[in-house]
Amino acid sequence: MVAICHRAPGSSGWGNQESAQILESEDTFLEEETLVPLQAPELFSGVEPACHNYLFLGPEGNVDIELIDKSESKYSVHFPMAGFYLWPATRLGFLVTAAVTVRIAFDSWSLHMKLQQEEQWMVAGPLFDISVEPEGVIAEIHLPHIISLPANEVDMSWFHVAHFKDEGMILEAPARVEPFYAVLENPGFSLMGILLRLASGTGVSVPITSTALLYYHLHPKDTKFHLYLIPSDSLLTKAIDEEETKFHGVRLQTSPPVDPLYFASRYIVSGSAHLEIIPEELKLSYRSPGEIQVFSKVYAGKIEETIELEVTEKRHKTLVWRTLVKPVDLQFHTPSSPSPPSGECSVTPNVRGMGLISGGFEGCDVAQ
Repeated sequence: MVAICHRAPGSSGWGNQESAQILESEDTFLEEETLVPLQAPELFSGVEPACHNYLFLGPEGNVDIELIDKSESKYSVHFPMAGFYLWPATRLGFLVTAAVTVRIAFDSWSLHMKLQQEEQWMVAGPLFDISVEPEGVIAEIHLPHIISLPANEVDMSWFHVAHFKDEGMILEAPARVEPFYAVLENPGFSLMGILLRLASGTGVSVPITSTALLYYHLHPKDTKFHLYLIPSDSLLTKAIDEEETKFHGVRLQTSPPVDPLYFASRYIVSGSAHLEIIPEELKLSYRSPGEIQVFSKVYAGKIEETIELEVTEKRHKTLVWRTLVKPVDLQFHTPSSPSPPSGECSVTPNVRGMGLISGGFEGCDVAQ
């Protein structure tokens, strides 16, 4: 069953407000000095960064989010009045008409999608389990997606919201699709997320916004890097950050690919002549948080000079990402330094340059 929603008059203004809130959150970081590692103040003065992940932006400022179950990533938030509320860390947004309490959890697509469904649909964003109290006061929900719309290669009719209920997967067409999110009006709540219909046999490549995550592991005789190429999903980044932190991996601040990458395409990792890279080929795909994420190991020996890493699209030999790592980029962290605590914020991936950043959601807000 496919339920078709219609756009409400005047709803575009709220979309503009959300975009403005996202840009304002990112611009706050861009105004900060980014050449000094975020972790440096923490290591040397014990002062934590001013921003964190547990905030919605509301009509009258910040609204705190309560983590009610860390092991299952369950959150609760109370919106005290009517207005639009945005969680910059996930780009999840709500337009509410009265005070309401919202509970949010995150789930894995692979636990609910059947094999035949995976062949027909492309996962295009996080899977949320959402409930509200009281019901009937949510006018819109803005669900984040990873599809690159400015590439003009995607038909809006391909977008659907999947609801997983006792009777199975039910599909709903969004009222509208914006560059970073799709909108449902007067929504019902369930386990829900964005899927993109894949037309069988068309061979259409789907452009997605992507990011490259680079972590280093320092050892007495060798330095090892882990390079991930993933969709720009803050929940994926958070999961990888937490897994890498368990093994004392430290994420370096790098720029994302300038242009959108393509779902299911293959990319070649290369670099300076002395580097050992295993595997040299990565396939861009979406694996839910909690699943094992694919990465390349890069063995660099002792870092005494600048090393270069590149990612090239395999079919057309197009350079899509490049970064440099210098010895100075690694000097703020040693094996004896404390591991970055979880729950801190990271610099938005649009920031240029190199430096250390700690684990957590991307795109977080700065407390005022």
